This record gives sequence, structure tokens and C-alpha cells, in this order.
Amino acid sequence: MKTSIKVIAALAVALILATPSYARDKKKQAEPAGPGIMSQWIGKVVSILGDSISDERQLSEGTDTYWHQLIGILGIEAHNYGISGHQTKDIVGQAERAKEELGDKIDAFIIFIGTNDFERSVELGEWFEYSTQNTTIGGPITVARRYRTPSKAATYRGRINIMMDYLKTNFPEQQVILLTPIHRGFSEFSAGNIQPDEYFTNAIGLYIDDYVAVMKETANIWAVPVIDLNAVCGLYPMNEQFHRYFMNSEHDVLHPNTLGHKRMAYAIAYQLLGYPASFKY
Repeated sequence: MKTSIKVIAALAVALILATPSYARDKKKQAEPAGPGIMSQWIGKVVSILGDSISDERQLSEGTDTYWHQLIGILGIEAHNYGISGHQTKDIVGQAERAKEELGDKIDAFIIFIGTNDFERSVELGEWFEYSTQNTTIGGPITVARRYRTPSKAATYRGRINIMMDYLKTNFPEQQVILLTPIHRGFSEFSAGNIQPDEYFTNAIGLYIDDYVAVMKETANIWAVPVIDLNAVCGLYPMNEQFHRYFMNSEHDVLHPNTLGHKRMAYAIAYQLLGYPASFKY
């Protein structure tokens, strides 16, 4: 019996080592002609909404964004509407442009936003506003009960409510997936645009973690998947060993480079495999 177990184990190891993804010289492995992962996302039209990390125009020449790389990994048809400097309040405008250009062709949205809300010190706010209203129950009888409506205030939660209300109203058959902001390193874009790393709070005493937590809350408030990219992509610019994943170790440890985007892309891709690519049945 022990000999049989050893033989089986040896065969399993040999099979693993023979698999291309475990090849010792990965540089010699050819890139797949089609999608790297066969899945429900092949050929799906995905609108990318977000800020500078999604905006290819803000990246150095030759840099492939995470969504460029998702085209190769999952075979999606990606259309980017992300714009550098945009905050959550700007996402509706991006979605409107996507609707105008693509209409019903859209299968899904991937929304990567929130880091500029932190940097601009947007108040977190509340999800709901409360009042007391009458309702009919039972026999029937009329009773007064506490009632809530989504807040539309100019706060982070209010902005998310406005964004999600628009998407839910205009795209009920499309998948909507949110990404949390990633960790923030130091950046110096000009004498007037210097942003400290995430060990510092913003102007109202909040950390980037607070904005990440609110984005994660959105999943249950609005019934949408939220990928915690802050956690699963592994990018941690506070450690110098990770500066190689960012644009410039001296001046920009905020925006990922091609290698950083690749790391994000694979983290996103394997999460996307667990979700429907569309609800168009």
C-alpha cells in the first residue's frame, strides 16, 4: 500500500511539472493565441469606468493597463471611459458616455474608483436618510414606522448611491463589479501636486482604509460584487521591494506600471471567474 501511494505521488508531481504554467523556463513559453482562460467572459463587452489608474492616456508609453491585460487573459472586449483625476461623483458621466456609444451591447461594467475621493478629503457620510411614514400592515391597519431612503448628499456614500442608482436604473441586465482602491504610495507630479503615502491621513483625518471599507459595504447596500483589490492584488508600495511595480520609485509609487497592472489583472481575472459576465438571458 505504501509503495502504491509513493508511485501515485510521484506521478502527480511529474504531471504538475509537465504543465506549462509550472515550466522552469517560463520565458520560453509562448503567449496563448486566444484568451488565457476559457470562461464566461470571452467576447463580453465590458465598460471600464474609473480614474487615472484606468486612463491609459496618463500612463507612460508602452504601459499596458489592467484592462488591456484582461483582454488577453479573459478575452473580453474592453472599452475604457476612465479619466485621470475623476472621483466617484464623475462616474455617472462616464457611464452616460458608455451608454451613448455602446448602448445595449454592454454586458458588464468594471468600476475602479475612490482613491481621489480620499485624496480630496470627501466626507464619508451616511447611506440613508431617515423619516417616519405611515404604512398598512395586517388586518389592515395603519401604523407609523421608521422609513429610510438612500442619501444623495455630496459625501462618499452619497456619491456611491447616486452612481449605483443610475447604473441599476439604466443597466438592469448588465453585471456591475466594483474594485476597491489599492494601497497608496508617495507621489510628486509637480511642485503643486505632491501626495503623501497612506500612512498619513487626508485633510479630514481619514485613512485610505476608511474609503476601502465603505466601498466594500456597497456590496450589500446595492447587491453588487465588490472585488477587494486592495487585498487580493498584493501590491504594497509602503515596502520598497514593491516599488518595481510602480511608475517611479522616487516620484510615483501611486500608479502601477505594466508589471503592477499585470498583477492587478490576474487578481481581478480570477475573481471575475466566480461571477456571471452578464444577466442577459
